Amino acid sequence: MDLIKRCMTSEACSIEKARALCRELAQTHYENFFVASFLLPRKLRQHFYNVYAYCRLSDHLADNSVDPQSALTSLKNWERELHICYQGRPSLAVFLALQETISTYNIPKKPFLDLLQAFKIDQVKTRYKTYGDLLEYCRYSANPVGRLVLYLGGYSDSERQKLSDLICTALQLTNHWQDINWDFEQLKRIYIPLDDMEKFQYHESDLGSKICDKRFTELMKMEIKRTQNLFKKGLPLCTMLDGSLGREVELIVRSGQETLRRIELVQYDIFRCRPTLSKGTSLKLLIQYFWSKVLTQKV
Repeated sequence: MDLIKRCMTSEACSIEKARALCRELAQTHYENFFVASFLLPRKLRQHFYNVYAYCRLSDHLADNSVDPQSALTSLKNWERELHICYQGRPSLAVFLALQETISTYNIPKKPFLDLLQAFKIDQVKTRYKTYGDLLEYCRYSANPVGRLVLYLGGYSDSERQKLSDLICTALQLTNHWQDINWDFEQLKRIYIPLDDMEKFQYHESDLGSKICDKRFTELMKMEIKRTQNLFKKGLPLCTMLDGSLGREVELIVRSGQETLRRIELVQYDIFRCRPTLSKGTSLKLLIQYFWSKVLTQKV
């Protein structure tokens, strides 16, 4: 918490200190987009940390307020700070570092604003009727992060952005399937489309009772298949990026796919066991990757 407060301080702060705070925040929190950041070119790492810090702090404001209205107020103030940053006069440490990244890579404001829109949606919406509604939410909650990564890599074309959107949506859905129990119990949210639940006659009361029966497993099989297809469709992006960035993205995709496999391995019973990747598994994926890509293909 103290680190978060320091990142959001309005006290006089040097650019060096601002960078260090963003770097520390990124290195002490695990997120899918930073699974293997040591593979990135050194010149990109600090900028990744700066973008991550913005995303992480936005999430903190959304999920750690006393009530939805307070969260919306905090997010509104945070959005004002973003506009001030784009005007060239950042007042908070994280925005001082972020401004350097924005200027260096000519990043537009929209992906940052879209992320904030997702956090605002979370305050007022806890259910999604259709799969299409859920994908629309992912358009704000996940896809902007991938587009920011592309900007850092020097890419702004629509073809790569569309492929990135597929991967990011798949990552977001994977996280939702992991956290069905947590989201319902702690946040009172359901990300499984209500129409899909109705199709398999699985009800909110069943979710509350943590029932993992044939109805639930068939429901999850369908959702996971959809997610796997998104990963598959987005995978060509990895070969369309600079070698190191492409390797980073492929490892992220592999990690997402492995998480889905682990959900299948526990027979979809995410109520009893939240499937995660241990450090050992992540290392195994990394070794497998280097064996197949670096050692054999000399990439």
